[in-house]
Amino acid sequence: MLLYVTIGSRDLSRAGGFYDAALLPLGFVRRKEDDVEIGYGAADDSRCRFWVVTPYDREPATRGNGSMVALQAESRAAVDEFYRAALAAGGTDEGAPGLRPFHAHFYAAYVRDPDGNKLSAVCEKPEA
Repeated sequence: MLLYVTIGSRDLSRAGGFYDAALLPLGFVRRKEDDVEIGYGAADDSRCRFWVVTPYDREPATRGNGSMVALQAESRAAVDEFYRAALAAGGTDEGAPGLRPFHAHFYAAYVRDPDGNKLSAVCEKPEA
């Protein structure tokens, strides 16, 4: 359903370091970069589906209260690694990895990036 997602940043260099580390365990790599945006895509897809940008209106980026991007993880181990990598790269904890009450196999972790944007990584597969 979604074609791509954008996240605003006040400091693209800092955000790039954070997202390079946090998205790698989920299989996303940096594919494009210029002065106003950084694009990430799956390692096996040439399209960028996740963008970190400076706002088009040139106003400071602000986080969306109540907004969150949930990224699919292939395994619970990938969720765990996303969480560790995000925190090590300057993110903040919003919920350690674990099962959530949404359904029997909903395993997720929640973080905020250095700009305050909320992200989660979710694996919905049964534990192997």
